Amino acid sequence: MDDAVVVGSGPNGLAAAVTLARAGLSVTVLEANGTAGGGARTLHAGDDGDLLAGLPGDLPHDVCSGVHPMAWASPFFRAFDLPAHGVELLTPEVSYAQPLPGGRAAVAYRDLVRTADRLGPDGAAWRSLLGPLAEQWEAVVAAALGDKRSLPPGVLDARFPVRAAVAAARFALGMVEQGTGAWDARFTGDGGALLTGVAAHTITRLPSLSATGTSISAGSGGFDGGWPVPRGGSGAIIAALRADLEAHGGTVVANHRVRTRADLPPARAVLFDTSPRTLLDVVGPSLSPSVRRGLGRFRYGNAAAKVDFVLSGPVPWADPEVGRAGTVHVGGTRAEMAAAEAAVAAGRHAERPMCLVSDPSVTDETRRRTTGDGELRPLWTYAHVPAGSTVDPTEAVTAQIERYAPGFQDVVVGARGIPAAQMAQHDENYVGGDIAAGAATLWQIVARPTPTANPYRVGAGGVYLCSSSTAPGPGVHGMSGWHAARRALREVFGVRVAAL
Repeated sequence: MDDAVVVGSGPNGLAAAVTLARAGLSVTVLEANGTAGGGARTLHAGDDGDLLAGLPGDLPHDVCSGVHPMAWASPFFRAFDLPAHGVELLTPEVSYAQPLPGGRAAVAYRDLVRTADRLGPDGAAWRSLLGPLAEQWEAVVAAALGDKRSLPPGVLDARFPVRAAVAAARFALGMVEQGTGAWDARFTGDGGALLTGVAAHTITRLPSLSATGTSISAGSGGFDGGWPVPRGGSGAIIAALRADLEAHGGTVVANHRVRTRADLPPARAVLFDTSPRTLLDVVGPSLSPSVRRGLGRFRYGNAAAKVDFVLSGPVPWADPEVGRAGTVHVGGTRAEMAAAEAAVAAGRHAERPMCLVSDPSVTDETRRRTTGDGELRPLWTYAHVPAGSTVDPTEAVTAQIERYAPGFQDVVVGARGIPAAQMAQHDENYVGGDIAAGAATLWQIVARPTPTANPYRVGAGGVYLCSSSTAPGPGVHGMSGWHAARRALREVFGVRVAAL
């Protein structure tokens, strides 16, 4: 009998498994797909079913997450030490950009002063909002990636409280200002659009407090560690975690779908890197009625639909500076983005949807391939759509990019659209295409998945939830798995000090 079984091999599942294995426990990870990684897999056409069917070239594509602003800042990954495990995080000079009508663009360089200077009239406002938070990024990260139930590490240190209190106050004031109808009071030009593009990652109505929390924390992080992409793709992070797990005696079993309790081998602890819905399907009958009701009330959010492109050259952005960005938010003005997200929240497809775009080869030359017809490169894109949408997003995404990059269609040599309703084919946690694994409301960010003191333990019997459906929420940071595993070590195995 294993000490622990982890269901799901996404970043959180593997973070939990590594933490348990380093504590000396025997650990088995069960993965339904043929390859580990969940939403952080990097695949080639033909690697895993028909997800990338029909795309030309032997190119590595990140099938879900591709850019990782939280990876460099995550306390778990800092303790794990990604560089020591061979993971190279490549950071473009431009963290993110927002193309705008008329051929102009707002650009977030890794240099705050340079960013503010380019924003012109909004420069001082941008600097005053994000500058102090960028200087205190440790406090911001500690709060953003905590379990939302306890004080962040270091708060009781005599040197920390003043900095933490100042950062928390600035963060809260910024959320109230930019997350409500007052969001245009500070910005009169393109600075508001640049910040809103980051907020749109939450796929929720704009403005909102939860979206603004994301924009301020991730936006300010762009000036320190930036918004990196791993050399070779997101799968490099997964490979490093798996190698470390196996070095400490753990195993990953692929093609092992867990549908019922009978699919689980005996273990003292079981950690689910899954949605609450999957956990209830598997162990629901053994849980108390109150626990089942609480998890059953968990809400899933709006969706993303994916388009993987293969290009014969760089995207011909009207403003060439956009082409230097690792991440591009394609949604137009602040008003246009708010209208698009409002349509999705109302269950309609926006005429001009909010799109996220990344060309990883901007900073990672290994993502390109030279063929007899020239050089090919992947382009990673999402469009925000209503949950469960069956519409192929390829045409809408192409049209949106073409608005700000005239001639884009001329460099497209292949495209593969994945409707929101099919997103769960490569990660079952994406219910209806919800890549955040739960609606990004302020309540569900704080009380994820239920408003209990321990959001990871599911009743008695050593069962834990460790996915992005728990605090701190979505992102490739491993923190949900780390938080859950350390609790399991204490509560099930009596281990007070984890090795990681």
